Amino acid sequence: MSLIQQIRERAAWILFGAIAISLLAFILQDYFFNKGHASAGAGTTIGKINGQSIEHEEFEHKVTFYEQMNNGQYSRSMLIPQIWDYMINQTLMDQESEKLGITVTGNEKSDLLFGSNPPQFMQQFFTDPKTGMYDVNTAKKQIGELKNRSNDPNVAGFNEAYIDPLIMQTKAQKYESLITGAIYIPKWMTEKMNADNNSIAKASYVYVPYSSIADSAVKVSTADMEAYIKKHSSQFERDEETRTISYVSFNANPSAADSAAVRNEMEQLKPELASSTDEKAFLSTKSSGNNNYYNSVIGGKEIKQSIKDSLFRLAPGQVYGPYLDGNSYAIAKMVAKQQIPDSATVRHILVATHQQDPNSGTLIRVRDDSAALKRLDSAIALVKSGVPFDSVVVRYTDDPGSKANGGRYENFPSGQMDENFNDFAFTGHVGQTKTVHTAYGYHYVEILGQKGNETGYKIAYLTKPIETSAETDNAANNAASRFAASSRTPQAFQDNAKKDKLLVMPSQEIKENDFTIAGPGESRELVRWIYEHKAGDISEPVNIGNNYVVAMVTGISKKGLASPAAVQQVVEPIVRNEKKAQIILSQKIKGSTLEEISKSAGQEIKTADSISFSAFVIPSLGAEPRFIGAAFNKQLLNKVSAPIAGQMGVFAVKGEGVSGVSNLGQSAEMQQQQTEQMLRQQASQAVTALRKAADIKDYRSKFY
Repeated sequence: MSLIQQIRERAAWILFGAIAISLLAFILQDYFFNKGHASAGAGTTIGKINGQSIEHEEFEHKVTFYEQMNNGQYSRSMLIPQIWDYMINQTLMDQESEKLGITVTGNEKSDLLFGSNPPQFMQQFFTDPKTGMYDVNTAKKQIGELKNRSNDPNVAGFNEAYIDPLIMQTKAQKYESLITGAIYIPKWMTEKMNADNNSIAKASYVYVPYSSIADSAVKVSTADMEAYIKKHSSQFERDEETRTISYVSFNANPSAADSAAVRNEMEQLKPELASSTDEKAFLSTKSSGNNNYYNSVIGGKEIKQSIKDSLFRLAPGQVYGPYLDGNSYAIAKMVAKQQIPDSATVRHILVATHQQDPNSGTLIRVRDDSAALKRLDSAIALVKSGVPFDSVVVRYTDDPGSKANGGRYENFPSGQMDENFNDFAFTGHVGQTKTVHTAYGYHYVEILGQKGNETGYKIAYLTKPIETSAETDNAANNAASRFAASSRTPQAFQDNAKKDKLLVMPSQEIKENDFTIAGPGESRELVRWIYEHKAGDISEPVNIGNNYVVAMVTGISKKGLASPAAVQQVVEPIVRNEKKAQIILSQKIKGSTLEEISKSAGQEIKTADSISFSAFVIPSLGAEPRFIGAAFNKQLLNKVSAPIAGQMGVFAVKGEGVSGVSNLGQSAEMQQQQTEQMLRQQASQAVTALRKAADIKDYRSKFY
């Protein structure tokens, strides 16, 4: 592992040492510095859970807090629903805990933090980087100091970020234990289940698939779907309003002309790069993106460029390209070639001038150059006086990645260290020592070994992304605006889309607090518009990514039963099959014997053997639970069932026999354990049940 990687992974320990209080202050300082600067809507209610209010100020601080804690890894649009869900769960669990007397005592909290299995955040803060062991004594001491600073806002933030979620999790585990402790399956029931599961059946049947009738022969109306939805209301009950849209998109991706313009620009820069004597300075002035120049040699095996074979044929000073590199054009200059080892082993002492901020990833200064060099000189003097290198490392180095290993990095390939560090390790000779300056500070480096031999390359890359030009963007925007202006009614929307050969796409259900619409992408602006307008309204163009979208509201499903438009893709095929079943039953199923039914239906008699009671699928039929039920129905033994409408067709079944088989691998006791375990897993979703039963008012759309 490289020095840079080691420093990145262990940067928190370099920055904060063993002082957890400083760590907490550092992480939370921006959050509490900004506290009290909420929007004008601060103090208003963003939601209620069983009558208990969640205020906008509190919610917004949590969003900002976790946004900073995650260093922008998650966008606000991702955090807002997650934090909303968390606050609902926390509130519900607090309410239930209060009713049931569930608490977490001080002794329990102490055991959670300092016991044999401490939470991850405690291990992160209090694991000794020298030994890799969790330092429970330091943890107890410093958490104890935090308790004495209860009025410190940084301490309050630590509790909010770490302790409160830990307590909520513990309460939830206790609540779950109360429920799962009541689960019991009687022995007679498991014996019956086990006997059923160890039974097999044989049946003869005639099967008429729904596919034997063309879809075009069956019409499904809105009234048909409404009737089905009402009949199966529990499946289509909605806890909140949803809406649907149809939309057309106007592509604003870079055009061929945009691509050609970037390529031409790179062609013009090619001779300049070839003649440049300072590649790093050239790239910094000509680049608009990430063109960091690695000013050291890298072995061919470590270069991952897809066109590297072409690059390797270049002579020093030659330039290759322009060539496509993802969504960019690139040119590459061979700066130098030389023979280098495949891997190197070194030992070093680092005196840091800069260390990495674990939140922002930027380097922050911790020591000036003169102080660093003076300290390093002292370390070098001890090494040269005969003091063991390992001992000097323990005393002086600021690199935790190699401190426990005497400062050694063993058999690392080229290209993984800071460029100056890499350059010395792979172009110096074994036994050589040197003071090397990197972005992190000053290193005293000794080359201990080098293995293998290969050609190393120093290559400068200049890339420019292919971006949408103003002309291309304006053309897409203008086309979308013209379409929207001439499509002010649903009929005009459809007619113009057909005339302009635009694909009209339906959406999935959209909720009022959604940030993303499947298909168009993330656009809170469009979701807001959808909920501010009525069915049939057409939007102005909305820019989403590299598209301009014009949308029409097509359906509004109020809280309660879903509308046919909202669930059409699910309901319409089911209703169509029901209608096909009626046609098959009235026209194709005649007679009381399988032979008569086979003749009238034009389908042969088939046999299904060794059908397991616990099976979900019948070979050649698919998932047909009603067929399995008929095959095991003892009243149908040697008798033909009435025609049965199944999932994928209509069938008539004649039972041929049910028999027991040897135990299929489970005893009644095992069946009991498995069933109880399954119920316990279902009980682990207790918070979901609490949410369903709760009275939750959600006003987030007023603020976001």
